[in-house]
Amino acid sequence: MQTQSLFLELITNINIIFYILAYLVGGIPSGLFLAKIFGNVDIRKVGSGSIGATNVYRALKDVIEPKKAKIISFITLISDALKGLIVVLLAKIFGLNYDVQWMIAILCVFAHCYSPYLNFTGGKGVSTAIGSVILLMPIEGILGLIVWGVVGKVFKVSSLSSLLGVLSGIGFTFIIPYVFPLPHFISIVDEIGTHTPAVVIAIIILYTHIPNIVRLFKGEEKKVL
Repeated sequence: MQTQSLFLELITNINIIFYILAYLVGGIPSGLFLAKIFGNVDIRKVGSGSIGATNVYRALKDVIEPKKAKIISFITLISDALKGLIVVLLAKIFGLNYDVQWMIAILCVFAHCYSPYLNFTGGKGVSTAIGSVILLMPIEGILGLIVWGVVGKVFKVSSLSSLLGVLSGIGFTFIIPYVFPLPHFISIVDEIGTHTPAVVIAIIILYTHIPNIVRLFKGEEKKVL
């Protein structure tokens, strides 16, 4: 009886429901579906094997027109970002605590990288990370996007721009809230009083990019952007 009561409490706890939702939605392999639909290609067998936007472009550019491949790649990026943004937005609408919202963001990113639909493989997590945190720390997120865009334009290396964009955005959380009087609902300091969730997301992104980082140091990382 006690076990049954505990089970009922778990499945009716809104926080747990959202955690499960975050993992299931975050793990949706948008890039895999889009590459299959528009190019009949399994991107897991091309390039890095990632299901993200960069590998979608890499997989499709020789199968369809490069311009179309770029459009599909961009749609993948937006789709992956929306996964995190929508679940966090729903959490806000339901009035969940900020610590729950940040946990949802982490789970969305983790699920994209280790999808339950792909035997716990997936993408690098950058687009989903952006979508997941943009409502929680929009100023730092926008600054990170600017860094991403500038580095991408100058160096044309996707992994480098992605890493610097995400890491700078998270790095700004250690500066912006202490320098500018941000509204409490977009200041990580006021929201939860710790930078830990943002750092956890940074660690996930760094870990998934280890092969890219190795190639960057060796000068072997290819230009894609």
